[in-house]
Amino acid sequence: MVYVKLESDWTDAHGVAHSAGDSVDVDAATLAALQAEGIVSEGSGGGQESANWMGPTGATANWMGPTSTKP
Repeated sequence: MVYVKLESDWTDAHGVAHSAGDSVDVDAATLAALQAEGIVSEGSGGGQESANWMGPTGATANWMGPTSTKP
């Protein structure tokens, strides 16, 4: 399973709607389909977050979450 950030709205196979900006856990086949449809960016998944996501691994983020080095 891979945790990715959605670039646009998506409804999963179970009928659950997810909004653009949501992060979801998907399998490799679903990730490939989402990338092909442009629903997630090519950089999403496998530990690489979208370049615009300001989460814990964002290089330019003022993220104050668990991996922050800011006081």
